[in-house]
Amino acid sequence: MPIVHIDLIEGRSQEQLKNLVKDVTDAVSKNTGAPEDHVHVILSEMAKNRYSVGGVLKSDEK
Repeated sequence: MPIVHIDLIEGRSQEQLKNLVKDVTDAVSKNTGAPEDHVHVILSEMAKNRYSVGGVLKSDEK
């Protein structure tokens, strides 16, 4: 049972998230031989003020 964890900054539409998990499921199934209904995808969304790059919060970027 493959388990895929994806961390994202919030802000994507429901449609984008649906497409993402479908594409990831397809790729994992194709490349591992696992049936699609055994592929688990966990999305974790973070607020922009909870993620930084180079010491700068994403919420502070211009």
